[in-house]
Amino acid sequence: MRKIRQNDEVVIIAGKDKGKQGKVQRVLVDKGRVVVEGVNIVKRHIRPNPNLRQTGIVQSEAPIHVSNVKLLCPSCGKPARFGAQFLEDGSKARVCKVCREAIT
Repeated sequence: MRKIRQNDEVVIIAGKDKGKQGKVQRVLVDKGRVVVEGVNIVKRHIRPNPNLRQTGIVQSEAPIHVSNVKLLCPSCGKPARFGAQFLEDGSKARVCKVCREAIT
């Protein structure tokens, strides 16, 4: 069970964007990285090509290592560590280590 998933709200805890919040757009499991909306913006020079719709200097989000992000708990609103726990119905859910609430 992955702790960070797509559409999770995260806080950056290290690097040039420390303290920023954003939503996870993609999870690159094989590389251990996540792409967070509005964080780690890089500029790329794209050569004109008939197949590309946007050329020139393009800004986009680059992947950031998963160890540099922390999940934001929706119930207590704090960046917290999460663990796994079995619920009463037998399903497995992520649980906030601060407020002990299950995360869907």
